[in-house]
Amino acid sequence: MWVRSTMAYRLSFAMTTFGNFAATFFDFVAIMLMFSRVDALGGWSLPEVAFLYGLSATSFGLADLLIGSMERLGRRVRDGTLDALLVRPVPVLAQVAADQFALRRLGRVTQGLLVLGWAVSRLDVLWTLPKLLLLPVIVVSGCGIFCAVFVAGAAFQFLAQDASEVQNAFTYGGTTLLQYPPSVFAKELVRGVTFLLPLAFVNWLPAAYVLGRPYPLGLPHWVAFASPLVAVGACALAGVAWRAGLRSYRSAGS
Repeated sequence: MWVRSTMAYRLSFAMTTFGNFAATFFDFVAIMLMFSRVDALGGWSLPEVAFLYGLSATSFGLADLLIGSMERLGRRVRDGTLDALLVRPVPVLAQVAADQFALRRLGRVTQGLLVLGWAVSRLDVLWTLPKLLLLPVIVVSGCGIFCAVFVAGAAFQFLAQDASEVQNAFTYGGTTLLQYPPSVFAKELVRGVTFLLPLAFVNWLPAAYVLGRPYPLGLPHWVAFASPLVAVGACALAGVAWRAGLRSYRSAGS
């Protein structure tokens, strides 16, 4: 329904999609301006940082497209409109994810893919078959991890109600964090996004294998291939949190 509504005004859709593309592209412009003054950032070259950026932006863009509307859950809990979703014969999670589905978010995905393609073409890397096959796995796994963060953040809003900005700190803030090499951050932060909130598995760890870089925190090499398992585990835990939050919901009484 939302896609049909959007495509009823095709020029408006094209303009908003381009606006989404342009707004997110300025993030990479800032990185390019930074490299106009330095040759390396934390020991990483521009194509290597662009590789991190492309993986993070594409994975997050797909998650934002599929399930980004979860951030509106707090508003529904607060005004009681979530009750209308509970009486429909469709999973509440699917309804909330599809609420005001914004196809214009394809602009972010497109921008991430373009930067990723440019980075791949500029990297001085020997592209073996395992590395080529790992690229789509990284993107899909990263999307799954970000989806888990979206769902877990939405579950938290059952308690906090108006906590969308807290959720955004881990979703939008997380993808911004991953656009830069781990070597520029404190080890405590790198540990946190590796062992507590496993965002490092979105791109830092698998990218270290592809680029032949030292692994953050001296982790073993097999962790580069653990992203799918981490994504499945994160989604399972987010599902448990969602069910617990949904059971705790007691309506607004409106």
